[in-house]
Amino acid sequence: MLRMGISVVVLLHLAFGSTSRLQAVQPNANVVFSSSAENPEELGKVRWHRGFESAAVKAKLEDRPLLVLFQEVPGCSTCVNYGSNVLSHPLIVEAVESLFIPVCIYNNIKGDDERTLKLFSEPAWNNPVVRIMTAEKKPLTERVANDYTLAGLAAAMCAAIEKLERPVPEYLRLLAWEESARKSGLEKATFAMHCFWEGEGALGSLEGVVGTLPGFVDGLEVVEVAFDPERLPFQKLLGKAHEHKCASKVFARSEKQLREARKVVNEKAIRTDEPVRPDKEPKYYLLQTPYRHVPMTSLQACRVNAALGGKQGPDLFLSPRQIALLGLIKARPDAGWPTAIGAEFPAAWTKATEIATKSSAR
Repeated sequence: MLRMGISVVVLLHLAFGSTSRLQAVQPNANVVFSSSAENPEELGKVRWHRGFESAAVKAKLEDRPLLVLFQEVPGCSTCVNYGSNVLSHPLIVEAVESLFIPVCIYNNIKGDDERTLKLFSEPAWNNPVVRIMTAEKKPLTERVANDYTLAGLAAAMCAAIEKLERPVPEYLRLLAWEESARKSGLEKATFAMHCFWEGEGALGSLEGVVGTLPGFVDGLEVVEVAFDPERLPFQKLLGKAHEHKCASKVFARSEKQLREARKVVNEKAIRTDEPVRPDKEPKYYLLQTPYRHVPMTSLQACRVNAALGGKQGPDLFLSPRQIALLGLIKARPDAGWPTAIGAEFPAAWTKATEIATKSSAR
């Protein structure tokens, strides 16, 4: 158990950044934006530096790459949506702030911003553009433009870190892959087995699986798997499920799945569109621990649940701020933390920060 008092306050700061309200800033001020409501919505919840050259100096001193956002503020709906969604996702915010020096350039005002636009030949009044570079202005990735998705930014961040020959944090790698898989399109498959808790743990550990749902079909315990068919074709997924004894029966969701399944389980494969009736205890292994209160993406929850079921350490799959939150949850177990399993990630994270703030004030 952590000591109460100052240790909890420090942990709260590490997990969520400063909770104090900072004064509003002028567009060209060489300061860092707060991650609170003072940020223009086009900038999301990232604490941005203002002033490219001063940010480059900081990047050199701290040996971190620059992540430069060229953004219209105030901007069109595309700019607002990018800030409200991509630049407000908790894991994106954490990665941007901890792995890069983030600097925002307004593309619709005079002064330093206009000079920086000309330096990089960026047009004025354009939609959001992200460039990731070294402190010496050497590009580390292709310019991120016309891609206003979590997948696009997360993939670029991973590529930049790899270009520097540095390890990509697992939480960021998983986020980039999960969002890319969702963007390209997921497929679902349903397998029956003797115990869906064990099955969910086994199938949730497979590379290519994004989500799992335990439940019932036709009176049998099943696990519905959401997977990336490009990374894990159904035939390979079926083979893995069969190896893990998680395919006593296959409920094929398409004629193609049925043909493939019958090659492996013969008449135990049937074609049906009957929906899964969810079990009341999804992610069973995760549910039995304080990890159930930590907001996670679908893929993170699969991997953490599988690790706990296999009696392995699950923290590899979490970000430092998620781990810090877990520490606070353990320190204040009676603070009223809700179960985050299956909850929408940003909303669950916002709720957790609210509880953390109230808990630290007690």
